[in-house]
Amino acid sequence: MARKPKGRAIDGIFLLDKPAGMSSNKALQQIKHLYGAAKAGHTGALDPLATGLLPICLGEATKFSQYLLDSDKAYLTTARLGEKTDTADADGEVIETRPIPALHKDQIEALLITHFSGQIEQVPPIYSALKVQGQPLYKLARKGIEVEVKSRQVTIHSIRLLAIREQEIDLEVYCSKGTYIRSIVQDLGELLGCGAHVSRLRRTHVGGYNAAQMLDFDQLNANIQALPESTSEYIQNYLDGLLLPPWSAIESLPLCKLTEEQATALRQGKRLSNLGLTINAVWQVFAEPNGQFLGLAETDDNGCLKGKRLIRTDTLE
Repeated sequence: MARKPKGRAIDGIFLLDKPAGMSSNKALQQIKHLYGAAKAGHTGALDPLATGLLPICLGEATKFSQYLLDSDKAYLTTARLGEKTDTADADGEVIETRPIPALHKDQIEALLITHFSGQIEQVPPIYSALKVQGQPLYKLARKGIEVEVKSRQVTIHSIRLLAIREQEIDLEVYCSKGTYIRSIVQDLGELLGCGAHVSRLRRTHVGGYNAAQMLDFDQLNANIQALPESTSEYIQNYLDGLLLPPWSAIESLPLCKLTEEQATALRQGKRLSNLGLTINAVWQVFAEPNGQFLGLAETDDNGCLKGKRLIRTDTLE
């Protein structure tokens, strides 16, 4: 007999403003504990130094976390010039210092356009969670084990110079999944001839989510303290009301509405034909008449619809 998971069967997505100095896993565990959730997962780790948008999926929403992992992201970052660190950010040790040349807006913008726009080849930092031979790179680096890190292609949709100061520049980057902002800053430092590392990093967008929607732990605790009632039920209802529905993670996918009879057949593993759907596509599926979310389904070469990632529907409305 399968062991019943401990915790509530709560489903939804919490948009956390992760604080600096905290690992993404610790942030995940705190939200999971706060909600008493049986199941939780985040959608792409942020470095401990980084702050900003970290979507936390609870319950059935974890089934769609991959779509957020694969989504485009946006960041604000500050590059500290003249200092190169072993981790390419301020958490590392300074391994080289160089004088900073006179900085000109036009020069930096030209470098950004030439070297960091569109599809580029990027070498991930050795201190990263990227796995090589089954081991995260940062673990190998800490053991002094040198491995070849192959470059990979990422897409920079846009990169903007926001500000120039004596020893720092601020950038805004909108990019594809798998892009390392630390690598961009480190490479830019080399192009400027002085070296650089990330001193600040803040994620502002993940897929269709943006910074205006997120809450940090201080705001969350203050809001709870300000509630007119302090009963556990009242607090739980407040917290549950902050969650976005699981389908908000996949709203970019096309929508398919089924009759109640069709929905039952889909849940039973049957293929649905003659729906007039585009072939070889993935769909977010809802059942009429109540608009109940069923999960993801896909069409085959003949346009027949079959379940792909269907959810438990006893708690979702």
